[in-house]
Amino acid sequence: MSLSTPILQVSNLESAFSTRHGKTKAVDNISFEVYPGETVAIVGESGSGKSVTALSLMRLINTNAGGTAGGRAMFHSKAYGEVDLFQLPEKQMQKIRGNEISMIFQEPMSSLNPVLTCGKQVAEVLLLHANLSKKEAKERTILLFERAKLPRPEKIFDTYPHEISGGQKQRVMIAMAMACEPSLLIADEPTTALDVTVQARVLQLINELRLKENTAVLFITHDLGIVAEIADRILVMYKGRLVEQGSVMDIFTNPQHPYTKGLLACQPKLSVKPQSVLPVVSDFLLKDDHGNVIERDKGAATKLVDLVSKEASSLTNPEQQQIAPLLKVENLKVHFPIRKGFFGRVTGYIKAVDGVSFEVQPGETIALVGESGCGKTTLARALLRLLEPTKGSIIFDGQDITRLVPEELRKRRRDFQMIFQDPYASLNPMHTVGETIMEPMRVHKYYADDKERRGKTLELIDKVGLSSSCFDRYPQEFSGGQRQRISIARALALQPKCLICDEAVSNLDVSVQAQVLNLLNQLKKELQITYIFITHDLAVAKYMADRILVMHNGQIVEEGKPEQLFEHPQEEYTRTLLDAVLKGEPSDILKAKEKREEIRSLAEKIKFGPDY
Repeated sequence: MSLSTPILQVSNLESAFSTRHGKTKAVDNISFEVYPGETVAIVGESGSGKSVTALSLMRLINTNAGGTAGGRAMFHSKAYGEVDLFQLPEKQMQKIRGNEISMIFQEPMSSLNPVLTCGKQVAEVLLLHANLSKKEAKERTILLFERAKLPRPEKIFDTYPHEISGGQKQRVMIAMAMACEPSLLIADEPTTALDVTVQARVLQLINELRLKENTAVLFITHDLGIVAEIADRILVMYKGRLVEQGSVMDIFTNPQHPYTKGLLACQPKLSVKPQSVLPVVSDFLLKDDHGNVIERDKGAATKLVDLVSKEASSLTNPEQQQIAPLLKVENLKVHFPIRKGFFGRVTGYIKAVDGVSFEVQPGETIALVGESGCGKTTLARALLRLLEPTKGSIIFDGQDITRLVPEELRKRRRDFQMIFQDPYASLNPMHTVGETIMEPMRVHKYYADDKERRGKTLELIDKVGLSSSCFDRYPQEFSGGQRQRISIARALALQPKCLICDEAVSNLDVSVQAQVLNLLNQLKKELQITYIFITHDLAVAKYMADRILVMHNGQIVEEGKPEQLFEHPQEEYTRTLLDAVLKGEPSDILKAKEKREEIRSLAEKIKFGPDY
């Protein structure tokens, strides 16, 4: 097909869901096109309709649950020619889905089958669509795992999803989506759970696929730094509607819609000195008498942000000299045995955490950064004794947690809570949001009765940016970002002294991320709460942290204040992390665009030149 002909042309796409409150439009009459070899990014807040757009095009909307999707989606299929995806018989759609159109889903834990090994799930796609033998499918799967930079690919072939980290699960999903080299790749937050170095590798893989097969990419993300680096065009969605679209440079340097301006202002940047309070989208938007979104007066928006900053600053408690740290970790080790043979003989150990020592002062925020699989989450779980340490001590508020009996440990956890990385897996689908947040209050007998607990729960729901109507709804009725906010509200329910945030904002769009970061900082100042902030986003780490610990191969290799660490890194590994950060500056956009055009031109010469 011609490069000037869209491989996908979407017209008047609408998607809706039936709820107890009536019909809700998730996607409202949007139209766009994607050309071969082009990367189009869809950006917008959580709940704006980005993922529903992708699921609608794949015909994965659950019609049994009252979901509907309609419009036209003309796709140039290799097998069937030009077809409307919404009119295609299901049998033919199954042959296109996963083969000619592939999708990387947002939540790998809920997308991977927990009873099948990672390798079998990827090989299944190849057996279904690529007509390979089982041996060939296994060899191809291991090669895909190697390209996705998974450690020990042969081992991960026989590993179950729950046995690997969140970032590794995401890479398995990427390998699965790329297995059949599709004509159109829909990537729904494909790098959300990945650290910056693996993120760079994954983006490179997607780019290689795009060049090799002239694959079109529909890239859904809330990370504007990524968009600046990889996209040719941007579609901005707001409340189900397409409010702005244009080239990357036009959107970043001259945004027209106030919503777009708000999104660009919300994201922390490494190149900019952190503000005391991040601006949010609502600082830029107003509604007129007819309900239409209009731009807030720029001067008023600036004054509002300044006012909030002053209010936040006034909450800061005077510094006090601390006698003892709130948390003191000494020589902590978490080793997992490697077993082989019928009798499970131990042949070695995986040293996930290997001799880690550090201290955290009351009211301090430390950020723990490093690549996926370096031991960050294992360390966090060991601190709460969700995993039993192999060796070492964990002194929290004067008590050695490693020595506590179960009943004492349960009481101690009131003061030491955790926001987990995967909100879908950590929320009970059988409990409403209200029940989920109230449950720890009941267990630990907080407040007089359920009436008072309900009032506190509604306060928490409001604090994390959700409406009171969420109280009686279930987790599956929310987007990934909204589920993460519910997890944060639950973790705050017991007013803990220390909160471990394991990628707590990685699933959030930039506006909600700004709201949550502002909230966490405000709570820190009001309650002297202490944070251990695990993140792969170095800009977020710089904004949040008083100190940063860099972790590599189960050990802390460097630590220091953000300015010191980013401006004068001592370790080569730290420099590698910083070099992989996508900054989203205009100069970077131009360089990325020139590089893409250069590679594209070279690829065309190789394919079509006289020496071919």
